[in-house]
Amino acid sequence: MEPRPGTGSFPPSRTFWLFLSQVLAADRSCREVVRKFLAWLVVHEGPKASPKTGAYCKARRRLRLGDIEAAYRQVAGAVPDSGRQGAWFGRHVKVFDGSSVSMPDTEANQERYPQPTTQKPGCGFPVMRIVAGFSLATGAMLEVAKGALTVSERTLFRSLWPLLSSGDVALTDCGFCSYADFHFLGQKGVECVMRNHQRRKVGIEPVKTFGKGDRLIKWLKGKPCPTWLTKEQWAAVPAQLLVREITFTVDVPGFRSKTLVVVTTLLDARRFPKHAFVELYRRRWMVELFLRDMKTTMGMEVLRCKTPAMVDKELAMYLVAYNLVRALLLQAARTKGLSPYRLSFKGTVATIRRWAPLMAAANLPSHKCELMRRALIDAIARDPVPLRPNRAEPRARKRRPKNYQLLNKPRQLFKESPHRNRYTKP
Repeated sequence: MEPRPGTGSFPPSRTFWLFLSQVLAADRSCREVVRKFLAWLVVHEGPKASPKTGAYCKARRRLRLGDIEAAYRQVAGAVPDSGRQGAWFGRHVKVFDGSSVSMPDTEANQERYPQPTTQKPGCGFPVMRIVAGFSLATGAMLEVAKGALTVSERTLFRSLWPLLSSGDVALTDCGFCSYADFHFLGQKGVECVMRNHQRRKVGIEPVKTFGKGDRLIKWLKGKPCPTWLTKEQWAAVPAQLLVREITFTVDVPGFRSKTLVVVTTLLDARRFPKHAFVELYRRRWMVELFLRDMKTTMGMEVLRCKTPAMVDKELAMYLVAYNLVRALLLQAARTKGLSPYRLSFKGTVATIRRWAPLMAAANLPSHKCELMRRALIDAIARDPVPLRPNRAEPRARKRRPKNYQLLNKPRQLFKESPHRNRYTKP
């Protein structure tokens, strides 16, 4: 990105790096990043900028969304490919899952990403639905699709199909499993490994049994045409699909055993045994941890920008930061011959936050910067987490939040109503 006239202290390249440092920081406010920038100016160029945030915020608005999106795709492509080491039977497994993020309650954000219809006006926050695609071997974010809550996860997933190449394996939960998706992905040469949707209890004909909990079945085409297809497209879909159904049991200590049914287009039981699919679907849980790393560890769960255009840029910048951290983590793991899962993503982010000010303040030649980079990687690699097989992380909290009541009317009206815990109108 070339500097443009009239950009002052914030040319595009500098603004990009400041924006990146902002999403990586523990305090992700504009005021804090400007304070850091002023300290950097004193060391390198002398005080030239105002301590106010207006100039920086205007500079962020001038950044092009396409440039930021190109950056995170470039970083994802530069992540050390574990295709040879982490491939599953020689195939690249790409795992998909959906989530959501919220943003400030402004009119512009509400128009683009409306709040849930169950919430009263003025009492909720705009919500963006996202579906993300990750490389299971590296954890790198490959692509993300976003939309309002009115857009289903399946619709967003279908917009990510160009990400899949012939020979890839699409790994998902039951929310993305459907007859039409299996057919069209098969036409692309993409293999599917998906948990069977609980509603599919009819339209199944057994063909062959390979062993206990492993059989070949026919899926029969249903009569209703999916809403995302025309009647002509649905008529061209074959009347039956041959898939493989694998049933296994998951034992959760303290709870009842859970039976899962996984369907796949990989039909060769000799080449792809049942236990391989059981282990692969267990690894699908990694996508939940990848999303947790972005939303909870990095703070992407609540975006801060007040316009849809800036919200899109902020989300893209989080993806750049996530892939950079993931690339650094993978480099550190390889220097010590460790599995990437032995290194903590949260610990890596914390290490970067401590080292970044030192590296930014030090006006060092390129070879010294390279030595600092290697030292940073070594510091990350020398702090592995214990090996914890079959570790369970239930979604539960030990300490509950304070029992304040939920907002049931706009805040201004709520403040005016007398209540023992609320201010009254003077």
